[in-house]
Amino acid sequence: MGAAQRSRRWLVPVSAVAVVAGVGTLGPVVADASPKLPDISAQQLLANVQTAKVDGLSGTVHSSADLGLPALPGVTGGSDSASGQVTEFLSGEHTARVAFAAPDKARVSVLDNMAERVWTTDGKSAWAYDSGKREAVKLQVPEHKAGKAEKAPQSYNPQDVAKQFLDAIDPSTKVDVSGTEKVAGRDAYKLRLTPKTDKTTVGSVTLAVDSKTWVPLQVSVLPRTGKDPAVEIGFTQVSFAVPSASTFTFTPPKGVEVTQPKVPTTRPDVPKSIPSKPEKKPGTADEPTVLGEGWASVVMVKGVKLTGDGGPVDQFLASAQTVEGSWGKGKIVTSKMVNALITDDGRVFAGLVTPQTLQDAAAKAPR
Repeated sequence: MGAAQRSRRWLVPVSAVAVVAGVGTLGPVVADASPKLPDISAQQLLANVQTAKVDGLSGTVHSSADLGLPALPGVTGGSDSASGQVTEFLSGEHTARVAFAAPDKARVSVLDNMAERVWTTDGKSAWAYDSGKREAVKLQVPEHKAGKAEKAPQSYNPQDVAKQFLDAIDPSTKVDVSGTEKVAGRDAYKLRLTPKTDKTTVGSVTLAVDSKTWVPLQVSVLPRTGKDPAVEIGFTQVSFAVPSASTFTFTPPKGVEVTQPKVPTTRPDVPKSIPSKPEKKPGTADEPTVLGEGWASVVMVKGVKLTGDGGPVDQFLASAQTVEGSWGKGKIVTSKMVNALITDDGRVFAGLVTPQTLQDAAAKAPR
């Protein structure tokens, strides 16, 4: 197996975690009656999706997330707090307006609780705006990174979300065309990705692929248990006409505080020698490490201090199941999709995998 293929094998579960954490910020996607379309093989549909290209699109995106995550005691909602943002990202229903134009223009407007958050770039400048906080950030986009600075979150674009899964298809995944449906009034094929292992909590990932443009219109993630999607993101209205240039411009409302951080105009020089291991600051955790392959991949972080202050996290972990093995002792936190093992020696193992898979990973993990 080549290095390139190995590097893609862990993208499925890791991308799924990103989807779970990111697309939970957008409402239910309603599909109409199944249309009659010409037969197509899974291989051909895959090829069409991976080579699909459009000059622009715009539309309304809805998403819903129900991961069955337990609530932290003493933690309330509200997007102004860190805990509220986490709760928002991992549950609920949300709506966004999106627009894209090749090669470097994009806009996402998220509408929640009578407030609006906007990310937009016209290729020369980029804006991030929060109407609730009445704050805006403006950046000039360096020429060598056109369209990259303050990039709108990919989790609001079904095509980007789907591509993360498609890029990671390998022998651990069964791929088939499971039927047709209408999404946003357009005829679509249903491309289903099913893990071949029972170590994951993911039952299947289904992409609704537009039959004309081959662009994914909807992504649904089903758990191994239950019939309802844990995460679903898709268009309820979409147009493949190229949006006008004015769509990507932004003028802050009167009274909004605008900050303009400085952005390097040239690439930084690459040092001639790179330390083998960066110096770690006291109290910080190590970089995440991916253990295992494919759908059974587990993310490990070392040096994490989660308890000790008697706060909500301490209270929550006190009621979690205690487990132990050759790897040590710790707590298992479970949900419909995401499970985590927090060890007494400051390691955290998490993934879209079963609790036993987490413990198996911990037993083989470096300390």
